Amino acid sequence: MEYELIMGLIVSILLWVAWVMVSDRRHRRAERFGQRELLPPGPRWWPVVGNMFQLVGAAPHEAFARLARKHGPIMTLWLGSMGTVVVSSSGAAREMFKSHDAALAGRKIYESMKGGHGTEGSLITSQYGAHWRMLRRLATTEFFVTSRLDAMRGVRSACVERMVGFVEEASAAGTKAVDVGRFFFLMNFNLIGNLMFSKDLLDPRAERGKRFFYHAGKVMEFAGKPNLADFLPLLRWLDPQRIRRNTQHHVDQAFEIAGGFIKERMEKMEVEGDSEDRKKDFLDVLLGFRGDVAEEPSKFSPRTINVIVFEMFTAGTDTTTSTMEWAMAELLHKPEAMQKVQSELRSAFDPTQKLRESDMETLPYLKAVIKETLRLHPPLPFLVPHMAMDTCQMLGYHIPKETQILVNVWAIGRDPQTWVDPLEFKPERFLKSDAMPDFRGQHFEFIPFGSGRRMCPAVPLVSRLLPLALGSLLLKFDWVLPDGADPAKMNMAEKMGITLRKAVPLKVIPMPYKES
Repeated sequence: MEYELIMGLIVSILLWVAWVMVSDRRHRRAERFGQRELLPPGPRWWPVVGNMFQLVGAAPHEAFARLARKHGPIMTLWLGSMGTVVVSSSGAAREMFKSHDAALAGRKIYESMKGGHGTEGSLITSQYGAHWRMLRRLATTEFFVTSRLDAMRGVRSACVERMVGFVEEASAAGTKAVDVGRFFFLMNFNLIGNLMFSKDLLDPRAERGKRFFYHAGKVMEFAGKPNLADFLPLLRWLDPQRIRRNTQHHVDQAFEIAGGFIKERMEKMEVEGDSEDRKKDFLDVLLGFRGDVAEEPSKFSPRTINVIVFEMFTAGTDTTTSTMEWAMAELLHKPEAMQKVQSELRSAFDPTQKLRESDMETLPYLKAVIKETLRLHPPLPFLVPHMAMDTCQMLGYHIPKETQILVNVWAIGRDPQTWVDPLEFKPERFLKSDAMPDFRGQHFEFIPFGSGRRMCPAVPLVSRLLPLALGSLLLKFDWVLPDGADPAKMNMAEKMGITLRKAVPLKVIPMPYKES
């Protein structure tokens, strides 16, 4: 009892001090930026916790969408002491990315992202500036440029075929149901391993690959947890949920393993030299980088390369996995859509054939399924949080410096003012004309990968991989829910982590398709 009393007093004192600090900070902000009415409207907030209690009982993207219906498409919320502006309409998003892209191109860095490695080498967390521009140029002109993507087409095909083989083995073994998301995740992870290192990291003989897979998965798990230390500054040094410490531990372990791959490649290059005839993977590009202007490094340090490598895995696996799992779930949930997409595939290709990326142009309904999935289930419902690098005026409202900016692309994709039957899975909506929205950042009613400077640079890779992987499984297998479950009663609830995943993993029975 005495211990509980002491802890209660300590917590009370901490909360009181936090309230004083937050109130003083907001008062000074209001004085600096003029009248509070100039800020975007929003719900009333409580001391210390701000508007956090108003988010209880629903996923954040759903709660923010509900509040936006009352307070408008651009609104102010306080998440503890973190001032946040939420953009919830295509019009507000267009204004943000067209008129204020540079001013709002900063990054809000959460506690799980902090550690001894800093943000050097991180395209995701580096603040907008010379270093970030160098990394962005590297991504767009080396990693995801058309010529390199074409050259590595066979790598993607092999990883997809390996996934299909695993599903075939599970089916032949009489497995009642398979975790589809697990197969997608393994395929994506193995693909990044091949793109980065030219290695099958999940080969049963690759012990280091399995350990790297484990630690990378743990980092994504911890980084996706809500962290009180992000919203209450006094808790940052305590790290009460141990999220920063746990995340950093697994980052360190993964860096040690990746560092071994990097060292081996450097030693090999010293012995064999740099052959122009050899197909180069991403690690070769990083090791061969040479800065061409005064503000760029002459070459990347091993630590910077490690950061880039690890970010490729964490950013490239969960996002594509969630989209593929949701696509399969929506098709099973709506059997008529499943029948249409499989008819399109099987009327054009024999199930014994291997799909090729070049075949995707002849499969408009499959591509529409991908788009509709991204509309309803964007991998990152708020994109990666932006931050105001300087004060600006947007739609008549004042956006203070260092304000967090969340773009609720989940709400934008379900806006009834833009979309007919917005909650319904209807791939046909993307077949009406060539003018239908695309996800390349110019149609602001449909921006699952963002827009502007900080748009995801990997869209060219993703747009090739998603239909190939999904189409290959839909062509070769029929998919049946276990125990004769009713598709209409499927659990389609969402779960927030790093990405928007199904709350209940999709388990389904694959049955090799045989023409009747």
